[in-house]
Amino acid sequence: MRIHAIQTGTVAVKSRQREGKGRGKPRLVNTFLDRQWTDPLPILAWVVEHPEGVIVVDTGETASTSEPGYFPRWHPYFRTGVREWVTPEQEIGPQLEQLGIQPGDVRWLVMTHLHTDHAGGLHHFRKSEILVSRVELETAGGRMGRIRGYLNNRFPDWFRPRALDFRTKAVEPFPESITLTKAGDVQLVPVPGHTAGQLAVIVEEDDGRSIFIAGDSSYTEDTMLRGAVDGIAPDEHAARITLDRIRTYAAMSPTVYLPSHDPESTARLSDRRVVGIAPQQAAA
Repeated sequence: MRIHAIQTGTVAVKSRQREGKGRGKPRLVNTFLDRQWTDPLPILAWVVEHPEGVIVVDTGETASTSEPGYFPRWHPYFRTGVREWVTPEQEIGPQLEQLGIQPGDVRWLVMTHLHTDHAGGLHHFRKSEILVSRVELETAGGRMGRIRGYLNNRFPDWFRPRALDFRTKAVEPFPESITLTKAGDVQLVPVPGHTAGQLAVIVEEDDGRSIFIAGDSSYTEDTMLRGAVDGIAPDEHAARITLDRIRTYAAMSPTVYLPSHDPESTARLSDRRVVGIAPQQAAA
């Protein structure tokens, strides 16, 4: 089983989006008023070459974001809170082909969540089974979804994903899970906070390591370890519980932690560098 990181361009956000300041509504206000930008951060997607079929986790972004009018000017976040740089050759489709994988040969496309920098490349996967949590689909849909910051009007017109309902089968400390593969070595777990329906993908390797593909549970490994919630998470309480659970999981099992915008994620995957965490830190 081989796992690849694919970088589909870069994104810059406000520094207080990466790590929020304050609690409750002031945290969101502080993020929007912030004048400091992060350096360009990677927009990462993931490929798991599994014996049961190729699994892609998230699609990254599309080069269409550079077209005038792609982002809604009426939405304050897209007007003032994000900058992206993506070229056509950086989209996930061409990069899969460089790995010798045709997008049409991907068996499962698992979406951690449906923000544009994770769903912008959906158009490459018409033939794949697309998996999204039911909560995420409901949160992203319709007019309210657009107000929440989902570009659902940019989803392909054929987009009909399979809605996932988590079952009460624990992958400790996560109370529910879905087993994707017959071998039982790829699990999906709920990690709400950044969005209501976000999920993570855990790939168990033969050497006992777990590859934890985290979506935007945090922006870096360091902020996860410190329990620092991002500045735009709609449910701060859920986000803190999720970070607690990730730390507990990493203390229980050697874990390579892969958030989607951490500049160290690609090297961490290549080196199979596990989270260094003590049990008392997990409980902090």
